[in-house]
Amino acid sequence: MSDQLRAAASPPAEGLAAPYDALLLLSFGGPEGPDDVVPFLENVTRGRGIPRERLKEVGQHYFGFGGVSPINGQNRELLDALRKDFAEHGLDLPVYWGNRNWAPYLDDVLREMAADGRRRIAVLATSAYASYSGCRQYRENLADALAALAADGVAELPQVDKLRHYFNHPGFVQPMIDGVLAALESLPQEVRSGAHLAFTTHSIPTAAADTSGPVEEHTADGEGGAYVKQHLDVAQVIADAVRAETGTELPWELVYQSRSGAPHVPWLEPDICDHLEALHGAGAPAVVMVPIGFVSDHMEVLYDLDTEATAKAAELGLPIARSATVGADPRFAAAVRELVLERAATERGEPVERCALGLLGPSHDLCAVGCCPARAPRPAAAGADSPYAREGLA
Repeated sequence: MSDQLRAAASPPAEGLAAPYDALLLLSFGGPEGPDDVVPFLENVTRGRGIPRERLKEVGQHYFGFGGVSPINGQNRELLDALRKDFAEHGLDLPVYWGNRNWAPYLDDVLREMAADGRRRIAVLATSAYASYSGCRQYRENLADALAALAADGVAELPQVDKLRHYFNHPGFVQPMIDGVLAALESLPQEVRSGAHLAFTTHSIPTAAADTSGPVEEHTADGEGGAYVKQHLDVAQVIADAVRAETGTELPWELVYQSRSGAPHVPWLEPDICDHLEALHGAGAPAVVMVPIGFVSDHMEVLYDLDTEATAKAAELGLPIARSATVGADPRFAAAVRELVLERAATERGEPVERCALGLLGPSHDLCAVGCCPARAPRPAAAGADSPYAREGLA
């Protein structure tokens, strides 16, 4: 750990966050009652022309949980954990929270931050991996919000800097390792040593996966680009740690969930339910589902894993457990603090050691031109192609 990050381990950390004067927790958002579900889905699918009746069908997952997505509550917990960690380590940096698709909306929060005099904002997106929907789309939302502020006559727009991908940061990975160990312990003792690990993440179109990450990492023919490579690297780190702890090497595979979109469009496979059927057919005694692609237990985890996949396992008579996501774990809050301080040191031109596990090393700070391209070009902030870069507002 670098001197800068050691300094963050005990008060005071005053001045170490400069030039940043605020952190923005930027997330997806979710409905908080039955009346919110369809309007929320309209926000998510804006511009796609999906009929309202179809959205009501899609919303049944939410209605089954009282119309409430857990993601907003989980973000409030993470917000509290971040503020607590910052305060305990003498880091006087206010933390705000904004969403892409539901209140508190990003535009409103960025407007509040500008009114509060925040001029240089570090942004943590609740998506750990490289992909269009997990990175560039957040940067597009930031650009849209800045454009809205400019249209409202805000004289001095804040500069926003998105923190690097943290998929392999120890503070993100270690809680997942502990989660797998706990899930294994919950299985019947006679099947633990033969359990398979199914590392799950959100399926995305293979075309989007192939162009994820910087241009030099783009692939073809469904190989998956940086998105797949990053997940495989983290899965290997976790599997190795579980072997070191238990003395048993458990077989594992990266699988996918939450597929949506037109059936004729290729998406990453295999699906978790298909994978469970295949494992059962091959005689696997048990499975632990490990949702490495998700920061917290939001709707995709609660429905696609805890409901749908768990029902499939019960149908097959296959013992199954699901490991915990990172959520508001204090180690993750500490990792966010470290990410802020390392980026701040970099912006000040100071050397800093960057924490990362696995073979890929720490991710980039600034998204290059062509990184995770959109289907149709749109302005994106916090990148080398930002329309604000010329004004020093990347």
